[in-house]
Amino acid sequence: MKNPPAKPSQLITKEFARQLNVNYNNKRASLTAKKAQKEDANAIWYSLEELENYIHYIKTNGAKDGYNVDGIRFYFGIYPDDEKHGEKAGLTTLFLVPTGKKIENNTAKIQSFALVQEASSSDIQSLDPMNYGNIGRPPSLLY
Repeated sequence: MKNPPAKPSQLITKEFARQLNVNYNNKRASLTAKKAQKEDANAIWYSLEELENYIHYIKTNGAKDGYNVDGIRFYFGIYPDDEKHGEKAGLTTLFLVPTGKKIENNTAKIQSFALVQEASSSDIQSLDPMNYGNIGRPPSLLY
């Protein structure tokens, strides 16, 4: 393979991932399940195509809105206990929110390129978050 991808620095061992999942199942999911009287999701799945489309969407529309999109923040949520959410009502979800920095045009520079503001990345409020990954059937999976 020509130019293989660099190994991401955020990788964790399968054993540690399993322990994180067991901890979640034992501590969080059991609390939610007791309250909801049904089994809660402990994993959410998105296809590569969905993720690639979302990344393309946030990069393209973020640039139009004047942002340098630099990441995605993952948030946990719980669907409202409302019949319009069907079987997901009261259960855990995971949604994605783009992050980035507002680009400021520096007119003092002779070149006409934009300089990225020296600020920390924040959630980009002008772009829609992504939700509705597949929790699978049954929802609870073991890592």
